Amino acid sequence: MKSQSFKRLFGNIDYYLLFSCFLLCALGIVAIYSSGIDAEGVTVSNEYLKQIIWFGIGVFLLIAAAVFDFSRYKDMVWILFAFAILLLIITLLAGKVVNGARSWLGIGGIGIQPAEFTKIATVLMLARYLESAEFDSSFKKLLMTGLIMSIPLALILAQPDFGSALVFIPAALVMLTLADVDFQYILFGVLSIVGVFLFLSLPLYASNHPNPENILFTAITNKNVLIAILIFILVISIISGIGWLKFKKRYYYWLSYSMAILAISTIGAIIAHSILKPYQIMRLLVFIDPSIDPKGSGWNILQSITAIGSGGFWGKGFLQGTHSHARYIPQQSTDFIFSIIAEEFGFVGCIVLFILYGILLFRCIVLIETSKDRFSQYVIGGLLGIFAFHFMINIGMAMGIMPVTGIPLYFVSYGGSSLWTGLISIGILTGISARRYSA
Repeated sequence: MKSQSFKRLFGNIDYYLLFSCFLLCALGIVAIYSSGIDAEGVTVSNEYLKQIIWFGIGVFLLIAAAVFDFSRYKDMVWILFAFAILLLIITLLAGKVVNGARSWLGIGGIGIQPAEFTKIATVLMLARYLESAEFDSSFKKLLMTGLIMSIPLALILAQPDFGSALVFIPAALVMLTLADVDFQYILFGVLSIVGVFLFLSLPLYASNHPNPENILFTAITNKNVLIAILIFILVISIISGIGWLKFKKRYYYWLSYSMAILAISTIGAIIAHSILKPYQIMRLLVFIDPSIDPKGSGWNILQSITAIGSGGFWGKGFLQGTHSHARYIPQQSTDFIFSIIAEEFGFVGCIVLFILYGILLFRCIVLIETSKDRFSQYVIGGLLGIFAFHFMINIGMAMGIMPVTGIPLYFVSYGGSSLWTGLISIGILTGISARRYSA
């Protein structure tokens, strides 16, 4: 009987999801190997060997995550969440500083990045809450989700690791959408995030490129003007809110809605400006205009774009990439791994990468539609948001259409913590797919 049950579960596994993940890992190892070869063909890095070892360990983690039925023990996910928070606190107190952020925990050259694993723990915690809050109002769901997320977000931002903190937001937005939260609340969150970015980046860009004839740039770089604008926005927001409560006119509601977005965007930008380090601010500036610092912070983006463009349709060939082997692209095995793939395998190689990721994301959507319990649907949605965000930001970062945030390309970029997080996530999805038709 157990044998039949095992065969039934084994037969329900989403192999498209599993194989696309493994092929992405294989592509990543090939690209990492190439990144460790210099212009004279000499191997200068053994990162690909470490990646192979991490992949081997990650497969066992994947199997363990697939075998463990999280939906049966969902009332215990708070323990995983609490443990992840504890690791973040320990990291802040005794972690290693790498690239300006105290985000690593370990001994010597061996360590992990707790923020990566916290993404999974937070998704599980949010899924448990949203399942239990089925009949709660949209506002309460949004508020409680924000409170749960605020704990890991605050600790990760304190490291500071702005890129990892950003990942939680799309995961939560997808989960809230599945939880039938009113679209206006989702839109409010999205527009507020966009507003924070605009109100943070534009004044910074204006202050570094002053133009006396541009009234807008003069206004947004003057602190007194910004404070006056914020006060005006808050006053209008409060007045329109009172008007909505008293007269129930829709135009009062939408005016208050718009002013609240502007207020939150402005306040968020002010807070972000005080948190961000100088090198993070410079990353925002070179995203807007890489020519601001072509030999400094803009170097990565400019060289990455050049490498991608030089690949052409078919690419230069495996181990034939001139930019990567000449070491022109910093962090080419991690943040800018896509540049190596594009240069050596060209447009065709990029399409293969996009197809594999497309299969992975599409199978997540299929799993949401075929899973029976709400908890599993929320978990899949959260992981879908994480995968999609990492893919979009990392690829966009390499192409110069997204700011450099240090977000890796899951399964492809070099790094044990990110690879294990991706494989554990696939394990959870595999387990859900295997049990989706179970009674």
